[in-house]
Amino acid sequence: MNRIRFTVMLSAAVVAALGLSACGHDSMPGMDHGSGNNQPSIPATANFNTADVQFAQMMIPHHAQAVEMAELAASRASDPELKALAATIKGAQQPEIDTMTGWLKSWGQPSAMPGGHNMPGMGTDMPGMMSEEDMNKLKAASGVDFDRQFARMMIAHHNGAIQMARDEIKNGSNPDAKRLAAAIEQSQAAEVAQLQKILDRL
Repeated sequence: MNRIRFTVMLSAAVVAALGLSACGHDSMPGMDHGSGNNQPSIPATANFNTADVQFAQMMIPHHAQAVEMAELAASRASDPELKALAATIKGAQQPEIDTMTGWLKSWGQPSAMPGGHNMPGMGTDMPGMMSEEDMNKLKAASGVDFDRQFARMMIAHHNGAIQMARDEIKNGSNPDAKRLAAAIEQSQAAEVAQLQKILDRL
């Protein structure tokens, strides 16, 4: 009887231990994707990961600010080459915003990072993003003064986007997102070089 009782007790202990282990395992994904940041969980079978989602969520407002800056150049810039480059930037980045917005929708993810204002990399902490004060100064400028401010700001802005693109290339898993990141890195590096040449001669 004692042996039978011991066996029963041991079996119950094993079952209880397994139950606790299972509960602990189930809670871990919640810690990664749960209520801490309100980010919808990503299925294990998905063709994208957290890095892909964050890349799109951060690059959309980043691009949107570049488009806003480029639109100012149409009426404020005096240098023809800079004005033409601003138009090119707007023409390239608005379609990319639309593409990334479409990805997030198809992935079932929010278009903005939840609680982003408290997270590193969002708002003015995002690499290369201009502050409200910077944007107001740019809006108040015109002629050569605008050209110089625009060139300096867009160089910093592009370098931030290049940093974000490199992070996506390194950490992302979605092929389309990684291809876009590579294209952003290449095109914006070329534009930084062109902007620097314009700035040097202004």
